[in-house]
Amino acid sequence: MHGPSRLTPEILLRAYAEGLFPMAERRGDPTLYWVSPEKRGIIPLDSFHVPHRLARTVRSGAFTVAADTAFRDVMVACAAPAPGREESWINDEILRLYTALHAGGHAHSVECWKEGELVGGLYGVRLGAAFFGESMFSRQRDASKVALVHLVEGLKRGGFVLLDSQFLTAHLARFGAVEIPREQYLMRLAYALNREAIWPFF
Repeated sequence: MHGPSRLTPEILLRAYAEGLFPMAERRGDPTLYWVSPEKRGIIPLDSFHVPHRLARTVRSGAFTVAADTAFRDVMVACAAPAPGREESWINDEILRLYTALHAGGHAHSVECWKEGELVGGLYGVRLGAAFFGESMFSRQRDASKVALVHLVEGLKRGGFVLLDSQFLTAHLARFGAVEIPREQYLMRLAYALNREAIWPFF
């Protein structure tokens, strides 16, 4: 994939429908490349696990949770350097493309606010009854986790059947995320693309 003018939001959506997604090597690299992991990370919605302490935090209302009120700000925060994550695969081209997807109703964010400040959140892409989680960030303890809990609850209510996490991490495994072979993922994706789901859910 060469040259930012060659990739459009429409092409990006078609790529997602085929199991592909783009990344950059690092924040300052303008080049994007397609990724289709042999082992795909997903979070099964029917077996999503919320640790007890986190459940208490969610119930406490420590954060005000909203959707699609600060999409670009969430992306910028996800791309910003953070302890243990000094580099990012989110470059300016990714920011441009996904902001355009959001404007077209195909990309969404879930945000956690505290005293009027954006302290955590996540964003992703929606197609049919599939949601493709892209990235999350947290400036206060548990903020991104609370956003994830609200995302899953909303996806369930909206009739979604696939939550794609792209890769499996130890962090996501705590919530029940698993790896499945590419072939199995593509079957699940095809099923999800042929179903309808509703957003927003806040």
